[in-house]
Amino acid sequence: MTTGARLLIVGPPGSGKGTQAQFIADRYGVPAISTGDIFRANIKNETPLGLEVKAITARGEYVPDEITNRIVADRLAEADAANGFLLDGYPRTTGQVAFLDELLAASGARLDAVIQLEAETDEVVSRLLKRAVEQGRSDDSEEVIRHRLDVYASETAPLLSLFGERGLLVAVDGLGAIDDVTARISEGLAERGIRAAE
Repeated sequence: MTTGARLLIVGPPGSGKGTQAQFIADRYGVPAISTGDIFRANIKNETPLGLEVKAITARGEYVPDEITNRIVADRLAEADAANGFLLDGYPRTTGQVAFLDELLAASGARLDAVIQLEAETDEVVSRLLKRAVEQGRSDDSEEVIRHRLDVYASETAPLLSLFGERGLLVAVDGLGAIDDVTARISEGLAERGIRAAE
């Protein structure tokens, strides 16, 4: 397979998903779709969705499946995602996995691989606190960050078992130099027959 890869990237908040997503998208010729970016754009523009999401994320909670599913379905219906995509930040619950499975099956498609970035909790907390200062994210206090990591562990980590049973997981150490992490991801995908776009 040289094109048309349908990929997910998962990992705890602060594990470098956003950074790696852009490299992967460029390398494999698919759009990087971040639900977090979509939500932040709505918050910045103070849309009705943005105001609703802002209140939810300020509490360190996940946006409900119903809202997130609708946004993802709309985005995947756009022309640039017809031959593949890289989803960052979705799915996060078993309900979202089921929705995505049905959405892809409706067009005869399925996921090709799930990239799992692994990172140690204290390292992630340090990264996110630094990012909060740099980007002025007032919602990223240590308490909220640790709560988000707890929510990830309880709600999202079980999905890894599900993807593992399907043989989709490509587990990669997410710590270290960005280029090194990117190389590990490329090697893992190549082992699954997924190669960079020409």
